[in-house]
Amino acid sequence: MSCKTFCLSLLILVTSYCTAVSGAVVATDKVLTFTAIPDQDQSQLRMRFQQVADYLTTELGVQVNYIPVKSYAAAIGAFRNNQVQLAWFGGLSGVRARQLVPGSRAIAQGIEDRQFKSYFIAHHSTGLSASDSFPQGIAGKTFTFGSKGSTSGRLMPEYYIREQWQRSPQQLFSAVGFSGDHSLTISQVQAGAYQVGAVNYQVWQSMLAAGKIDQSKVSVIWQTPQYTDYQWTIRAGVDRDYGAGFSDKVQAALLQMRDPQLLKQFPRSGFIRAENADYQAIKETAIALDLLQP
Repeated sequence: MSCKTFCLSLLILVTSYCTAVSGAVVATDKVLTFTAIPDQDQSQLRMRFQQVADYLTTELGVQVNYIPVKSYAAAIGAFRNNQVQLAWFGGLSGVRARQLVPGSRAIAQGIEDRQFKSYFIAHHSTGLSASDSFPQGIAGKTFTFGSKGSTSGRLMPEYYIREQWQRSPQQLFSAVGFSGDHSLTISQVQAGAYQVGAVNYQVWQSMLAAGKIDQSKVSVIWQTPQYTDYQWTIRAGVDRDYGAGFSDKVQAALLQMRDPQLLKQFPRSGFIRAENADYQAIKETAIALDLLQP
């Protein structure tokens, strides 16, 4: 082989190697960021979603980061502004986010999210006890919801309150509060700061299992009928920014999540497909309560 031919071959080899390395750098430099509504204690959320970030990083071949937010509104704002491309939303917050970013879609929900429910809880001093029928005795009491944007902590409980009395919570209760998250709702009712409250049933069960609820002070008095709630929503444009079929790849990774310890953090027994149409009833309820524009 002549010196000229050898040098040309070497140049082609080096160029090919650099191109491959460059492509790898581009791939690893891509970062997918996600968040979640702050529906309970932040330490619990960080533990849960850092594990999710690690799992998705491995499955997707891109760096995946979780960023916490301080409110439901902040989660929706981060999604709207493209600060996050994926989010774990409640039913109402997901509807709001997808309305702000047309083309975004719900891609996965927990198996349990098909049949979600809220608990009404009461401080022992009220004398209220568990019942299969709507608790008429809550009228005139002090009442706290969770976040103003919560499906299980506000939207659905308010829907059933209005359905029962044809009155707003402000007209029915002596005082109405919004704790901000389900953990705080439970703590406030347990402490007697509010006499009655509405919470996500899974947060109640998790805190009860962790020994954080004193049932001599607070107890469940009613549970709502079932409804569809939480879901993963992916932002419009990810296939353009991360490559064709990327949103389907994210969906597949979520549906294939099998680690019992990871699923226990949600808590969910697994994830199934979701689509925007699954949340039409949530959207219509929010519009009826003037919590969402048509």
